[in-house]
Amino acid sequence: MRQGVVYINTNFSSVSGFDAERDSMRTCLLSPLPSLPFVSSQPVPLPFPMAHGTTTLAFVFQGGVLAAADTRSSCSGLVACPASQKILPIHSHLVGTTSGTSADCALWKRILSRELRLYQLRNGRRLSTSGAAKLLSHMLHPFKGTELCVAATLCGWDDHTSLSGPSLFYVCSDGSRLQGTLFSVGSGSPYAYSILDQGVQWGLTVAEATSIAREAVYRATHRDAYSGNCVDVYHVTSQGWTRRTREDLKEEYYREKESRRQTHEAEKKML
Repeated sequence: MRQGVVYINTNFSSVSGFDAERDSMRTCLLSPLPSLPFVSSQPVPLPFPMAHGTTTLAFVFQGGVLAAADTRSSCSGLVACPASQKILPIHSHLVGTTSGTSADCALWKRILSRELRLYQLRNGRRLSTSGAAKLLSHMLHPFKGTELCVAATLCGWDDHTSLSGPSLFYVCSDGSRLQGTLFSVGSGSPYAYSILDQGVQWGLTVAEATSIAREAVYRATHRDAYSGNCVDVYHVTSQGWTRRTREDLKEEYYREKESRRQTHEAEKKML
């Protein structure tokens, strides 16, 4: 017998000294279980809708793909986690912004990472961003109409395709798959779009693109109650992805407040 493994002998005739117990045990094991009445449990309604939200964005420019997101995970009026990570690295040249249920997003990120790693080992090259988006869309489509809630933006750089360069795809849990150059997802996205539509251009430098992404997340978190705390920024290039140091948006708020106060005082002195 191996250590830590218990073997149970179910051949009762080979066990000596337990004839009476053998017959009674065999009778109990072979007798059918009594039929139990079927009871269907009714779903328990929630006392209030569990509202949640986020702010994620990504756009393509001449320097690659830039992705940004806030770090607040909310559940109705509760801030469940002020420092969650909503931009998840998938492989060396691909990251994904996540919006929806945190557990669902984390699970499907791990599943997609596994499948892409297996593809790379079998074929000797990375799957394109378009292929990764199509794979995720096919995996999510059978769960359409269920409680699954995943909205991901895949930001990658392709080298081994005819269309090499930055690539951006949006994938939703209903199976939809869209390609574009600018996406913002979450409850704070209307506020983020007001900044992105005005400032995003192809010829932006990395510093300009980073500033616009930070500004868009900051404006969204200032107006959207379900977004806030810090901002994460990822930059995807031909060399892979890099992560900018996480910044606290509260400090940005107080800097802007102080700037407005100084401007107001200067205007009063001029009058």
